[in-house]
Amino acid sequence: MQNSEKDKTSIDRKSGGRLKKLLIIALLIALSMVFKRLSITAGPFRFSFENLPLILSGMIFGPVAGFMTGAVGDILGCIISGFAINPIITAGAAMIGCVPGIVSFYCFKDRPTLKIIVGVALGHLIGSIVIKSIGLHVYYNHPWSALALRIPLYIITGAVEGYIIWLLMKNKAFARLINKIR
Repeated sequence: MQNSEKDKTSIDRKSGGRLKKLLIIALLIALSMVFKRLSITAGPFRFSFENLPLILSGMIFGPVAGFMTGAVGDILGCIISGFAINPIITAGAAMIGCVPGIVSFYCFKDRPTLKIIVGVALGHLIGSIVIKSIGLHVYYNHPWSALALRIPLYIITGAVEGYIIWLLMKNKAFARLINKIR
């Protein structure tokens, strides 16, 4: 095989790999939107697993992909639902994907369980509890005392999401698939 043919083959593989990543990220965005629709909502409180795909995107593909998954998913979800886009809440959704990606790619390399625990906990703390609560207070005037009740909600949600992610990452077939895509 000549050099130009080798170069073309490696370019084709790279672009095919990028396309697979993009398609999986699009599926994770869609899954997040479906989970958002299956939520239980009461005022500033929403119990759902809409953040699970965002966290997975960051942990699998990195902080930039997690950030984009969260931001695009929130914006599309608002457009489809007919809601106004709240940039603070969109930033919170983006951070829910980004922070676990930072933790996953740059911390606790040889401690996968700790990586999941810290990534999910920090993602929810920064994205859900801090940034999204600020967005709910600023745009919708929810009182801080009511927003404080979001803390136990995200402790429970984060624990369940972390356990699901841990089970997925422990699954050999899922791990092989992830390694093939990366």
